[in-house]
Amino acid sequence: MDEAKGANGGNARGPSLAAAVVGSGFGGLAAAIRLQAAGYAVTLFEARDKPGGRAYVYTDQGFTFDAGPTVITAPGCLEELFALGGERMSDSVELLPVHPFYRLLWSDGKQLDYAGGAEFMDAQIAVLAPGDRAGFKRFLAYSRRVFEAGYEELAATPFLRFSDMVRVAPELMRLRADRSVYGAVSKFVKDEHLRQALSFHALLVGGNPFETSAIYTLIPYLERKWGVWFPRGGTGALVAGLVGLFERLGGKLRLACPVAHIEVEGAAPDAPGARAGQAGNEVVAARHRVFGGATSSVELGVFDLVVSNADIHQTYARLYAGAPGADVKRRRLERMDWSMSLFVLYFGTNRRYPGTAHHSVLFGPRYRELLREVFHGPDLPDDFSLYLHAPTVTDPSLAPEGCETFYVLAPVPHLGNARVDWAAYQEEYADRILAALERHLPDVRKHVVTRRIFTPREFESELGAYQGSAFSVAPQLGQSAYFRPHNRDERIPGLYIAGAGTHPGAGVPGVVNSAKATVATILRDHRPDRPAGLVSSLAPTNHDDTKPPAVAA
Repeated sequence: MDEAKGANGGNARGPSLAAAVVGSGFGGLAAAIRLQAAGYAVTLFEARDKPGGRAYVYTDQGFTFDAGPTVITAPGCLEELFALGGERMSDSVELLPVHPFYRLLWSDGKQLDYAGGAEFMDAQIAVLAPGDRAGFKRFLAYSRRVFEAGYEELAATPFLRFSDMVRVAPELMRLRADRSVYGAVSKFVKDEHLRQALSFHALLVGGNPFETSAIYTLIPYLERKWGVWFPRGGTGALVAGLVGLFERLGGKLRLACPVAHIEVEGAAPDAPGARAGQAGNEVVAARHRVFGGATSSVELGVFDLVVSNADIHQTYARLYAGAPGADVKRRRLERMDWSMSLFVLYFGTNRRYPGTAHHSVLFGPRYRELLREVFHGPDLPDDFSLYLHAPTVTDPSLAPEGCETFYVLAPVPHLGNARVDWAAYQEEYADRILAALERHLPDVRKHVVTRRIFTPREFESELGAYQGSAFSVAPQLGQSAYFRPHNRDERIPGLYIAGAGTHPGAGVPGVVNSAKATVATILRDHRPDRPAGLVSSLAPTNHDDTKPPAVAA
C-alpha cells in the first residue's frame, strides 16, 4: 500500500516496502499494526485457522475457552496500538476490571485475596501475616523503583549492543537484579505464605521465582498501577479487535497458511552494512522469499523484511535453516535454559460455583522443591500447584445459562527435562487435577460436561514451541536484555524478532513491548524512507502516569 493512517490519525506517505509477519500472537499482531500504520505493506501469516497464536479460542456446547493468556495488565500498551490508527480501544474492546486480582489458596487452609487497594491489602496482610505489614509496604516501594527502571525505561528499548547493557548495568545492580525474585521478596517479608504470594508472578512469564531475576518484582507494582482486566467476550475478543484494526489499516491476514521456509537473496553475510543498522543508516537490500501453504512449497510472496513471531528456536532451526548464521544461533539457543511447560485442562460444568474468584492460585504442599522439579526434572512431580481461571465470574456469556467455564493449568517440565508419555497419561493426570479441585469446587467431576486437554506435546506440535516450552527462553538475568536473543538478527539482513523469545520477554505486556522495540529498530534501520512526523510516536516512550487507561468498566 502507498498510504496508511499515521499515528495522529492522518495519512502519511510511507515507503513502498513489503513486510511479512510470521505468527499472529500478540507480538505478531502488535508488530503488524505498527508497521502497517507506518506505511509498510504488511502480510500477516498464521498457521492455524484462527488468529491469536497462544491466545486461541475453543468453543464447544456453548462454552467459550480462551486457550492462553487470561491476565491482561498494562492496557496502555494495547491502547497505543489503536491510537496509531486514530482509534480508541474502548470502541472495539471493552475491558472489565477483575477483583480481586487473584485469590491465593494454600493446602493448609490459609487464603489471601490479592488486589491493588492499599487499605484492602493492609487488611488482608493483617490477617495472613500481621508481622509483615510494614515489610509489605517497603516491598511495594521497592517494586515501584524496579518498575520505573525495568519497565518504563527498558521494556520497549532494544538491547542490540553490549554498550546498551553497560549503560543500564549500574541501575540494575543498585536494585539488586542479580538476586532472584524470591530472594528479593525475602528481604522484606518473613512469612512463607506471603513470600510465595509476592514471588509467584515470575511463573506468569515462565520463570522460576528462585532463579528469575529480581527485575520481575516490578509486576506487583505494575498490577497495582494499572489494574488487572479481562476483555468482555474473552481474550479472543481482544485478538479480534486487534485483527480488525490491522485490516482497517490495510493489512492482509492469511489464516491456515503456515510458513515452512524463507530464503534470503541479495545480500552477502559479510558485506558492508549486512548487519543491518550497525553501519550508520546503510541497509543492505535483501529479499525474503517466503514458502509455505498447504504443501509447504508454495511461494507465498517476496518481502523486503520479515518479523518472526514464531518460536525463536523454530525461526532459526526451520524457517531460516541454511541462512548465514542460523545454525550457530540454533545451537546457541539449545544451550540456553528454557521455561517450563504447562498441562492445561479446559472444562465446562452444568452448574455455577458462587464465590469462586476469576483467578485463583492453588499452592501445593511444596514450593521450592516442586519448582526445582518442574524446571529441571528429571521426572514429572507427583504433586502440583494449580492456576484456576473462571472467566464466567466476570463475563457469564462465556458459558450457557447456569453453567461455568473453567481452565486449570499445572506447571510441568518441558519435554527436554522429563520425557512423559503424555498421550498415555494425560487423562489420568486430568482426573487427578479435577479431584484436587473438589476441595474448592464441590463434586466438580460429576458436573463436567465438556473437557479438552493441552499438554507439552501440543505446545511442541501445534505451537512449534521448542521442547514444548510454554514461555520460550527462561527469564534469568543472564538471558535478559542484551543477553536475550535480539530484536534484530545480526547476520541475516531484514530479519527481525518479536514475541516471548526476544527482549523484554513473555507475558502480554512483554510481547507487545517487544513489537514496539522491534518496529522502532526497523524504522531506524530504514531511516531514509521513514515517514516524517511518525518516528517519535512509534519509538519507545514512557507511559504518562496522569492519564488513566481509556477502558470501559
